[in-house]
Amino acid sequence: MSRAGEREPADGVTPLRGNTDFLLLWIGAGLSLLGARVVSLAYPLLVYAQTHSPGRAGLVGFAALAPYAVVQLPAGVLVDRWDRRTVMIACDAGRVLALGALVCALLLDRPAFALLMAVAFAEGSLTVTYRLAERAAVRNVVEPGQLPAALSRNEAREQAAGLLGRPCGPALFGLAVWAPFVFTVVGQALGLLTLLLIRKPFQRPRAPAGPRRMRADLAAGLAWVWREPLMRAASGLIAGSNLLFQALNLTLVITIGKGADLTVIVAVSAVGGMLGALSAPWFRRRASLRTVIIVANAVWAVLMPLVALTRDPVALALLFAGMGFAGAVWNVAVVVYQLRVTPDELQGRINGVVGLVAFGPTALGSLLAGYLLGEFGPAGTVYALSAAMAVLALAAVASPAVRAAGPAADRPGREERPPEPAGAAASGTTPGGAAPGGAARDAS
Repeated sequence: MSRAGEREPADGVTPLRGNTDFLLLWIGAGLSLLGARVVSLAYPLLVYAQTHSPGRAGLVGFAALAPYAVVQLPAGVLVDRWDRRTVMIACDAGRVLALGALVCALLLDRPAFALLMAVAFAEGSLTVTYRLAERAAVRNVVEPGQLPAALSRNEAREQAAGLLGRPCGPALFGLAVWAPFVFTVVGQALGLLTLLLIRKPFQRPRAPAGPRRMRADLAAGLAWVWREPLMRAASGLIAGSNLLFQALNLTLVITIGKGADLTVIVAVSAVGGMLGALSAPWFRRRASLRTVIIVANAVWAVLMPLVALTRDPVALALLFAGMGFAGAVWNVAVVVYQLRVTPDELQGRINGVVGLVAFGPTALGSLLAGYLLGEFGPAGTVYALSAAMAVLALAAVASPAVRAAGPAADRPGREERPPEPAGAAASGTTPGGAAPGGAARDAS
């Protein structure tokens, strides 16, 4: 169904390619994300090369990823309290200093394990905070009619960063143990430069607020999420699908094993995700949010069991590319809705809640896959995961909140409700309503 009000760009709106501030933000955040992908594997590789201890390698890998679970909520509060540009500049500068210290330690001698743990956790925490601020800032540097195209490019950027960053980390490490960290430091420094060149503010003017407590601000964000039926429904779908896909990915690794076949499957899947992201605005002009949510879950439910029927890498690559395509369209559509209906002063907290919901179940997905593989083998595991995915697809169809997300739910003219009075956020009493980012799979 075509909606003329969503055509991009609208009359009188500068094309996105002419929005210099967005391009600078897009490039800087892309460099930041690429660097995070590169070092995510470099940390455990470095520890294992120096200690030959899988346990210590696992610990430093855990330290790098732990912020995605423990930092999301407090970081969201800080992003809403402080100036977002300042937050992002501080995050880039902090990562340059932390990774720079690690590079110096590597060049001078073997760094202490405690330093590696501290740098991994600090870099991961700053990355989480930066990304929450960047997502909240996007709506303020583009015109309303540019938002879907901007978010589709952001989603494609994330797919590309995963495609390039993960193989780059081990490749650079093979050249020199310090190479992936130097690469990331240079990228963060360039990203910092792009932030300094952006002219538009990253947030709307805010009335001065009195003293506020972290707990009250967190409660306000959680209440906003809980009071919106579509938020609750989509959050459950996000958590469930991410858990199942984490388990499916581990099953794929164990079934295919390391090597060229797995690399091809991962690469083609990422290409499918990029194509889905770039085509998402086209789908949004022709389908309601309800249709996107239901069809995406249905596509996953149909394609997932087919993974059990073949070990041919080409067939598997096409199946995962199809699922990645549907996931990217879902991500863009639901994030556009979220950003449009969430008040600017709550963006950080809502994104923090969504991030916690999205990435929290991934560890459980690995545990689930390990148990199912031991009990039923690869094929049985895929069928069990597919049955659960079918339940999620039926839940999407049956959800009253999803069924109500028709053409008017995310049209460009819909803005957030009037801002609450000063101090209302601190009290934890807020009106309701936003939708989550949807099936996000972008943890480093």
